[in-house]
Amino acid sequence: MHPPLTLHRHPMCAEIIEQFQKCHVDHPIRKFFGECTDLKIKLDRCFREEKAVKRKANFEESKKLKERLQAYRKEANETISE
Repeated sequence: MHPPLTLHRHPMCAEIIEQFQKCHVDHPIRKFFGECTDLKIKLDRCFREEKAVKRKANFEESKKLKERLQAYRKEANETISE
């Protein structure tokens, strides 16, 4: 099962989503017998890659926030000590 195939939520995979949806429209019966399986596999890989990219971006953002917070705490402690 895949997440909802909305293009605005998955810009990295938009082209594959369109191909997959077209395959389902073009082959309404054969889709049940594996006609679109190759595209499904590509789509799953794209979603995994997209998720990894988002996870890495979130990690970097979190790391920057943590560094700013530590600097703020250090500055606040120095101000209180004086």
